[in-house]
Amino acid sequence: MSGRNRPPKVVALGGGHGLAAALRALRHVTPALTAVVTVADSGGSSGRLRDQFNCLPPGDLRMALAALSGHDEWGVTWRDVLQHRFGGDGPLAGHALGNLLIVGLWEMWAGDPAAGLDLVAKLVGATGRVLPMSSVPLDVEADITRLVDGKPWHTSVRGQARVAKALGQVDAVRLTPPDPPACAEAVEAIEQADWVNFGPGSWYTSVIPHLLIPRLAQALLAPGVRRCVTLNLEGQAGETSGYSAADHLDALSSYAPGAVFDVVIADESAAQDQAELEAAVARVGGQLLIRPVRQATRQAVHDSLRLAAAYREAFLFGSDRPPKEPPTQPPGLPPAQPPDLPITGQPAR
Repeated sequence: MSGRNRPPKVVALGGGHGLAAALRALRHVTPALTAVVTVADSGGSSGRLRDQFNCLPPGDLRMALAALSGHDEWGVTWRDVLQHRFGGDGPLAGHALGNLLIVGLWEMWAGDPAAGLDLVAKLVGATGRVLPMSSVPLDVEADITRLVDGKPWHTSVRGQARVAKALGQVDAVRLTPPDPPACAEAVEAIEQADWVNFGPGSWYTSVIPHLLIPRLAQALLAPGVRRCVTLNLEGQAGETSGYSAADHLDALSSYAPGAVFDVVIADESAAQDQAELEAAVARVGGQLLIRPVRQATRQAVHDSLRLAAAYREAFLFGSDRPPKEPPTQPPGLPPAQPPDLPITGQPAR
């Protein structure tokens, strides 16, 4: 556990814009930060480079590095270099320059993706470290049900880009290959962490896949690991259309049966369905922290400073409590609220 005289060691899980939002907030809380990033992207520049070089898709890793880049002139300049995307209609059109740099470093340091990422982190003056969740590229595969002429129609969709845009309800998600190797450095970071954070982000294609890698899941679900969930501000068109905050938490916990999620952070807009969310949080034995964490002008985007304040509160409060046992109430009954874990009833103003 984190001591009073040192910042907490935090591992953030996810990919894309959601993980970047968490990282931009967490860097204000601790420098002891590790991003463990999904490697199942199959579209755009990442998909093209993955197919051509048989490498990990670099895009989500690049975005995490950009989110952690230094705030000085050097860091900001190199962040913008990483994010620059070529225009036109030639062979480089649509490629992010940072993706090409990362793949080039991987060719130079063959067999060690973490070494190339560490070099880019040093180049941009990153706070913390960025690691892939697996040492091999993965595919997300989902079973989906949607209504066709009023009747349920079942299908399977493969590929992160296709799953994210698929219409219908996601019934189950899995990875190909089904038993992929975890990144050894990522496992070590989780085992040494004071807190592990899930979300926000694409739930079935960026957040949940971390629980589908056996060795990674073993570390994430080990006794004593403190788990924080940062809920999305709204459902994502396609894979989580129409999901409430409680639906997101129930979906995540279904891939980690029996696991305690110590703190669940939700925006104050979730207060409109607070009773449903409180019940979902109680089912995973957690503390609900409702705070204003969205931007004032962009309602679907987390505000870095507001979210950082919520993380500070969550980690400080949670670190003073002993690890909890999984809830034992029978399924279908509203779990009792532990007396020492009051649910936050009103948003902070």
